[in-house]
Amino acid sequence: MTAIVPARNEAKVLPSTLPALLSQDYPGWLRIVVVDDSSTDGTSDVADGLGALSDARGVEVVAAPPLPHGWAGKVWAMHTGTTSDPARECEYILLTDADIAHPPDLLCRLVGMAEHQDLDLASVMAHLRAVTPFERLLVPAFVYFFGLLYPFRWSNNPNRATAAAAGGCVLVRRQMLERIGGLESIRNQIIDDCALAARIKQAGGRTWLGLARDVRSERGYAGLSGVWHVVARTAYTQLAYSPIRLLGTVLALLLAFAAPPVAAVAGGASLVTGRDTESAAAALAVGVLGWLLMTCSYLPMTRWYGGPALRAVTLPLSAVIYVTVTLDSARRHYAGVGGGWKGRTYGR
Repeated sequence: MTAIVPARNEAKVLPSTLPALLSQDYPGWLRIVVVDDSSTDGTSDVADGLGALSDARGVEVVAAPPLPHGWAGKVWAMHTGTTSDPARECEYILLTDADIAHPPDLLCRLVGMAEHQDLDLASVMAHLRAVTPFERLLVPAFVYFFGLLYPFRWSNNPNRATAAAAGGCVLVRRQMLERIGGLESIRNQIIDDCALAARIKQAGGRTWLGLARDVRSERGYAGLSGVWHVVARTAYTQLAYSPIRLLGTVLALLLAFAAPPVAAVAGGASLVTGRDTESAAAALAVGVLGWLLMTCSYLPMTRWYGGPALRAVTLPLSAVIYVTVTLDSARRHYAGVGGGWKGRTYGR
């Protein structure tokens, strides 16, 4: 087993996450490769120091060569790790972000699942940090909308084309990775996790994606601006840079999530003023029913993130914010600023 950790300026977070990889109770051979992608904060020194403190396992720090034309930064860093000596002969490769803290039994669980279910890719969506007010408002909604876009049950069904993974924690069979041409086959993909899952499914492989509370992201989002940046860098990419898809997505989100509360408020106001009471009552009833249904569908996710049940009624506000972020993502694209990774951005 080889764990690949692409790292670009991660000196602050590695002391919180790398020891968890080093202390895995995985009984087999495990080598951890930290790929330093042109960091300027001493990331490689921190990784070396943490590896020296481990008695059982070490850390190999590999410097990623300069980014070639046509490659996304994170994919290039992961490719550097997967083509390093420790990853050439192992059966499984774990691709994990530098900010992800893993429980001690994670590798045993993932490998056991892969062996038992004959999986070529097993991925866990980490429990994202939701501490600040905007994080509590937007992070659960982000996971909720991801689940609507990539239904987990469909993604885990080998008979469906839907394929998804969560890049923070992806276990992949090395032989399958070689069969699809390695990470070079997705070299220009900004949304690399789902692209990798799709390639594996297209090659006849089986994939699995799930949620976990004990696989946690240690990275905060610094309020609204942080969440905005994370979503805006990939939202229009997810729509394949299509204006038609953009229009359809915006209209669908507004009709499904913003229209019901607007109808409820407008209908209630008309009833109070006594104008066209029959139409107002119908608008109020339809709006309240729609709002109630979306609230019930969102409630499990708000509870997953430890929020009160009442927070589920804020989904329309979250949806409107995500519509705005998606439009901003399209604006950035046409302004010539594409996606990016850790301070490195790509043109259209």
